[in-house]
Amino acid sequence: MTTDPYATLGVDRDADAETIKKAYRKLARQYHPDVNAEPGAQEKFKEVSAAYEILSDPEKRRVYDLGGDPFGGSGGFGQGAGFSFTDIMDAFFGGQQTGGRGPRPRTRRGQDALVRIDLELAEAAFGTTRELKVDTAVLCTTCQGSGAAPGSHPVTCETCHGRGEVQHVQRSFLGEIRTLRPCAACRGYGEIIPDPCRECAGDGRIRSRRALTVKIPPGVDTGTRVQLSGEGEVGPGGGTPGDLYVEVNVLPHQVFSRDGLNLRCRVSVPMTAAALGTSVELPLLEGDLETEEIEVERSVTLDIKPGTQSGFEQVLRGRGVPSLRSHARGDVIVAIEVETPTRLDERQEELLRELAALRNEEAPDGRIQPAHKGLFGRMRDAFNQR
Repeated sequence: MTTDPYATLGVDRDADAETIKKAYRKLARQYHPDVNAEPGAQEKFKEVSAAYEILSDPEKRRVYDLGGDPFGGSGGFGQGAGFSFTDIMDAFFGGQQTGGRGPRPRTRRGQDALVRIDLELAEAAFGTTRELKVDTAVLCTTCQGSGAAPGSHPVTCETCHGRGEVQHVQRSFLGEIRTLRPCAACRGYGEIIPDPCRECAGDGRIRSRRALTVKIPPGVDTGTRVQLSGEGEVGPGGGTPGDLYVEVNVLPHQVFSRDGLNLRCRVSVPMTAAALGTSVELPLLEGDLETEEIEVERSVTLDIKPGTQSGFEQVLRGRGVPSLRSHARGDVIVAIEVETPTRLDERQEELLRELAALRNEEAPDGRIQPAHKGLFGRMRDAFNQR
């Protein structure tokens, strides 16, 4: 090689390795044939690459500085120069491709697992404990996760000598391009199990059904996931287990529907009861948050005031669902539906007509209500209904 490598890269003779590498990257990006089609770009790229090969190798650089031939008479670049393909990757991808990855770890963390359970509304509201049967990967007790049969052990791969990678050399117009690929003999692990465990076939784990107890906290809802750390699948090679997630699905209830922390229900009363007032026994979902004993028979007396209108909502404070993240608790919201009779006998119709006459409602015109009423408007309507 006759060209001065320092002049080719545009660096001083006392430049350090990092300065030389930066100069090479810049020029390689500029003259690479894939990005520069100008005449002479390919030859310039070869010169830049050959210069970098000398200055990036401490021994070749020392020989050149002493006036010797850094290639030992091999003819320079393209004649056995043997620069690494990773150097070109450095130029275009910022040096992230230098060096091998080394062998793959045989022991890895296991995957997370997911199971779904159905809960009654009361169980979701006040918490419960469930016994689950799950099929997951567990540690192989025969080999204790090593994957080797008892009395044997993994051995270093003779092909890659434990590196997990093998080097492939390919000649091109750029010279010898060296690339690293996972070793096919050991699949990149760097070691081979000559006598695999018969129980797990060398994986270090087996599939098994096991029983788990999961505690469902109060306040969960459909879609809530309860995490059980370390209860997922054991990883390959007996690796650390993943986590198990229990996803909740709350079944429909025959009385209540859930609205956040609130419970909603509807109570139907006859027209006469709404007009005169009455009392209704309303069952509640109640539970002891300490012992998780759920009582669905507990009830409360709901007083319906005289003159209650259909659609009126009566609120029972603090009788709803406990919060999952605080000590707060929702309400029970009861919507009143007034039932209008559809079939009347002669006597009932006669009494209703008498009532209509007494209230001057024999031929009412009806009233068009505004879409939204203010506070005073609602108070006025309530007063007029008395």
